[in-house]
Amino acid sequence: MRHKQLLTVDNCLLLVVDIQEAFAPHIADLDDVIERTRVMIEAANLLEIPIVATQQYPRGLGQTVPAIREALGEQQYYDKLAFSCCQDQAIRDCLLATGRSQFLLVGIETHVCIAQTALDLLALGLKPYLAGDAISCRRPTDAATALARLQAAGVIVTTTEAAILEMTVSSDHPAFRKISKLLK
Repeated sequence: MRHKQLLTVDNCLLLVVDIQEAFAPHIADLDDVIERTRVMIEAANLLEIPIVATQQYPRGLGQTVPAIREALGEQQYYDKLAFSCCQDQAIRDCLLATGRSQFLLVGIETHVCIAQTALDLLALGLKPYLAGDAISCRRPTDAATALARLQAAGVIVTTTEAAILEMTVSSDHPAFRKISKLLK
């Protein structure tokens, strides 16, 4: 028996939110967010966790940054205008169709698209998780305020490494050696 808040490979979906070119010069610690997101994407692939990637108004804000595009490979992107992924019908339908109940969010911006998506996932009866080292925004105060608000609402904040190892469960997992190298 495991605690109900632990992420599992059978229930988790990785949601990569709006890590786009136009935001790049303005986001605090973006290099770290990109690196932790890349690690999370690679681990999701090793653990066979589905991934959904979004882009906020790419015509105006550009495409997903090259390092994340490379990590995602042939991944389909969902373009959106709404801040919350759940307010876009195609994205919401895609998320619900997976049958997953745990949604691990990475991306930007913490207080806008990440926060609104997480709260809407809660409203749908789903469990949002945030990889705190793989999300950011322009101003640290916005991030801190959003994280406090989201935790009070029931969103679980974790880290990339903690999430990956929760889903790996033990060193007996077939992907553990590759995961271990990925986390170094």
